[in-house]
Amino acid sequence: MTDVRVIEVHQSVSAENDAIAADVRLKNRMDGTFMVNLMASPGAGKTSVLVRTAKALRDEMKIGVMEADIDATVDAETMAEAGVRSIQVHTGGECAMDAAMTRDAILAFHTEDLDLLFLENVGNLVCPAENDTGASINVEILSIPEGDDKPLKYPLMFEVCQAVLINKIDTREYFPFDDEAAVRRIHDRNPEAKIFFVSAKTGEGFDAWIEYLREQVSAWKA
Repeated sequence: MTDVRVIEVHQSVSAENDAIAADVRLKNRMDGTFMVNLMASPGAGKTSVLVRTAKALRDEMKIGVMEADIDATVDAETMAEAGVRSIQVHTGGECAMDAAMTRDAILAFHTEDLDLLFLENVGNLVCPAENDTGASINVEILSIPEGDDKPLKYPLMFEVCQAVLINKIDTREYFPFDDEAAVRRIHDRNPEAKIFFVSAKTGEGFDAWIEYLREQVSAWKA
């Protein structure tokens, strides 16, 4: 019988990514930079949430945004037009950022002076959840038009996030969405997840989200 050598590639790659992610967190901790890995489906409202969040906090914190996409510079341009320091990161066809990409982007962006750094990850509910980027926290945006069943279909995304923003609550009258079912399904996957119902368009619900960020940044710097 011929011996077959088996190489656990996934385990090796994951271990390397985790080590780099730990280095990213250590650097951010030493710099006093709190990093949020923001994940969501395309169209859920990541960029609009970031614009409103940055405007709410720009007088009290130095904020930067790293926009990750396979191609184009649309989101970084949107943030720049809103007066937010930003950089575009192209992933070379990869469907999500990993720790090495994040480390390289941070070094190129020179984030040492930032209090709050957002990584707007590539838009999808699968790949971004699989990689530790070295962020201080992971945040998911679920929009009302997507439906309340997404925690059932994409469980890992909700398991790895410390906070979930349910966005576009101003569209409730147009789309069937069960708030209680969504909360229950998220907490079935992740009982500790903080959930915020918000509208990036109207600003409804943002006070609680902004206060949560203030508390997280303060604790990180303590």
